[in-house]
This record gives sequence, structure tokens and C-alpha cells, in this order.
Amino acid sequence: MFSRLTVLAAAITPHDSGVRQMAALSARLAYVMMCLTLCWGVLTATGWVRRTTGRQALRSGHMVLATLTLAFGTLHAAAFTFLDEHFSVVQLIIPFVGPTRHAFGIIGLELMFAVAITVGMRKLMFYRNWLRIHQLAYPAVGLTVIHSWFGAAANGHLSLLWLAGLTLLVPTVTITILRFLPVETLARIGLVEAEPVGPTGPTDDPGGSARTQRINVSVDNQRCRRYGICQAEAPQVFQLTEDGRLHYERRPDPRDSAQARAAARACPTRAIELRENTR
Repeated sequence: MFSRLTVLAAAITPHDSGVRQMAALSARLAYVMMCLTLCWGVLTATGWVRRTTGRQALRSGHMVLATLTLAFGTLHAAAFTFLDEHFSVVQLIIPFVGPTRHAFGIIGLELMFAVAITVGMRKLMFYRNWLRIHQLAYPAVGLTVIHSWFGAAANGHLSLLWLAGLTLLVPTVTITILRFLPVETLARIGLVEAEPVGPTGPTDDPGGSARTQRINVSVDNQRCRRYGICQAEAPQVFQLTEDGRLHYERRPDPRDSAQARAAARACPTRAIELRENTR
């Protein structure tokens, strides 16, 4: 085994060694940026950080991180074409032509590019279709993480990934899981405040719970910027039409009240107002 490793090490030329170092560095930077992009995107979509900075700053920060992820990921893939025994373009863009561990990275990076392309087509698509494509970023990150771990194991860098990779991956996975938990669960464990529905606080009516309480919904058109976050949180209450107009249920079904509250909390411009329906 030792003699085999010695032969393999001797077969690597100084040129290949430099290219491999560049590929490894770009891969690590892409991994870091990918985790930060996902975390920042979730924090932006949920509105959890809207109080510390403006919406435009949040959106710009997410786009910058995503662009850096794609740039470093592309650099990592392109580096393999400069090896003495280089990969062909076909091997770099078509999954499973080469080793399986590379296929995970190829699919993940291509999904990320698909998401990035559709960002510029937001106004040309129905919001729900656009949202489904945008959510492909979650499996793309998962596939890329698998590729990173397999690659680190194959290249003998697994110890580094255990230390640095887990440090970034654990909070990324945690924040993503929290993104999809029900609002009631988040309020119960103390991560979000159980905000009152109206200006005078929640009702003491014993006939209904906070989850099924009947509410009235109104939207300030001067504040609303049609980002579509409300529709993502409460699609039964808020709908963005193809021409960019927002339609919403003024008196939604009590079963949708929790989702309406989540939409009001997530709205970065605070355009949604909820009031108790006393009738």
C-alpha cells in the first residue's frame, strides 16, 4: 500500500500539484460561500434579520454570496481541464460519465446555475413555478456537500472537512430545518415571538385558540413591494398574479390564521396588518 502511494505521488508533476491546490482552494471557498448563501437566504426569506438592516441590503448580500459560490464552483470544475490527464468538457458537464463522486458535484452546480438563471426571469414566470425552481437550491446544496465529503475522503483531506466542514454545515442544516418548522413550533421553543394579532393584543375568548382565531387581513399598497414572501408563507391567503399584482383574502379561513401570521412576520416591509375579527 505504501509503495503504491509513493508511485502515485511521484507520478504527480509540479504542474498537476499546483492545479490540484488551486482546485482544492476554490472548492473550499465554494463550500464556505454555499453554506453562507443558504443561511443568508433563509434568514432573508423568513425576515428574521430584517430589523438589523434594509431589505435591499439583505437581497444584495444573498446575491453576492450566491455569485461567489458559482464563481468558485466553476473555477474548481475548470481546474480539472488543466491537469496533464485532464477531464474533457463532456466529463465536466454530463453527470456519471466520470466517477460517481464527481456526478454529485456536477448535478449540484448545474442546479445552482438553473436557479441563478431563473432569478432574472422572475417577472416572466408564475410565482409558484419560480418558487419551485428556486427551492432546487436545497437539493443542490445537499448534492454538493456529498461531493465535497467524497472528494475530501478520496484526496486525504477528510480531517480538514471534519473540522471546518462540520463547523459550517451544522448551523446551515439547523437554520434550514427551522425554515420549514410550523410557526407554532418556533413560538413554543422561543425562537419567534407569539405576536398579537391586533393592536390591543390577543383576545381572551375561550372559544377559539390563537391558531384558529378569525382575523381580518389588510395590506398597505404603499409599503408592499411584491416580493412574494407572503405567498410562500400563506399561499391560501396571498397570491401574486402574473402581472405582479397581489390578491389576498381579507377574511381568511380560521385554519389559515397561523400561516397569515407567519406571512405578516416575514414581510420585510411590514405591509401586512392583521386584526381580530370581532364579528
